[in-house]
Amino acid sequence: MTLLAIVAGAYILICAVAYVLQPQMVFFPDRTLVATPAAIGLAFEAVEIDTEDGERLHGWFVPGEGGRVLLFFHGNAGNISHRLDSIRDFHELGLSVLILDYRGYGRSTGRMSEEGSYVDARAAFRHLRDVMGYEARQIVLFGRSLGSAVAIELATHVQPGALIAESCFTSIPDVGARHYRLLPVRMLARIQYDSLSRVPQIQCPKLFVHSRRDETIPFDMGRRVFEAAADPKTFLEIDGGHNAGARQKGAGYLDGLAEFLDSVD
Repeated sequence: MTLLAIVAGAYILICAVAYVLQPQMVFFPDRTLVATPAAIGLAFEAVEIDTEDGERLHGWFVPGEGGRVLLFFHGNAGNISHRLDSIRDFHELGLSVLILDYRGYGRSTGRMSEEGSYVDARAAFRHLRDVMGYEARQIVLFGRSLGSAVAIELATHVQPGALIAESCFTSIPDVGARHYRLLPVRMLARIQYDSLSRVPQIQCPKLFVHSRRDETIPFDMGRRVFEAAADPKTFLEIDGGHNAGARQKGAGYLDGLAEFLDSVD
């Protein structure tokens, strides 16, 4: 009985720690910018965006040749300076790019939270529309991993020209349940990012991108979100692990992005 009590107490303690420290288990911000787009030969403008709840977001605007702009929501680790290769890829596809750090990341103020990330996304969209003069139809939302959930939530409130969700997941509790099978993750979850329930509301053209070799977010989750989405929609299967660069994702990755963007031009 004593051994059972010790085991039960330890399990309860682990659950309590998982509940309290949940933000630290989901968000991995890095405050240090390691480079700028100038390091890869791209002109850029540093941007500061004020949110409705008083935070100030830092980002970069990289002008492109076409009339459209990609609003880039990155994953849960690092900051915008770790996404230079992706910025270059989209620039080469003819898009301008606005990439921002969520609150608590890079040079953005505040502390990251689920609701805060949604507020940040709305502020960035308003900046493109109201300050920079882009029409909603000229804005392409792009989210990778955690950023896909942010982009999907934003797309339920605005009418962008298109949405690209790469390595997306159904919800944080679903991901957690896959990785922490011995814990009652769904009972403990305070952070949701429930893309599966939101994606049917989105009416713009949508591209979902996922790899069968994704070791962090299972391929079937990306397929489930795709299947729940309303038309028009496209699915692009790629290669490589969760954090693979464009060259590791297969020859069809950039071609698939270009084909989708051409289809909604």
